[in-house]
Amino acid sequence: MTADNNPKIFIGRAEPEARQFDAWSHQPLLVSMEQGGIDAWPSSCRNGTCRTCFSKLERGQVRYEIEWPGLSADEKEQGYVLPCVAYPCSDLVLQHEGF
Repeated sequence: MTADNNPKIFIGRAEPEARQFDAWSHQPLLVSMEQGGIDAWPSSCRNGTCRTCFSKLERGQVRYEIEWPGLSADEKEQGYVLPCVAYPCSDLVLQHEGF
């Protein structure tokens, strides 16, 4: 999936608290969550390497603008994402593994 010149807005939900946020297609999920008032989501490097924000994508689709974020092929196949570098392509539900 590729970026669109016209940003789209999707509905995101952060679990386990079911907090809803606007997920913009032109910015990483973590930025959208913070703009939506979800500031407790763990993060550190914001470049896809430290894995602090490692999360399970329970529903929806994302894309990456970097060639290979800090996820193994198995993790990607199982639906894990790094919100600091993941861009939404649909409505989605995200679960942080540490919560």
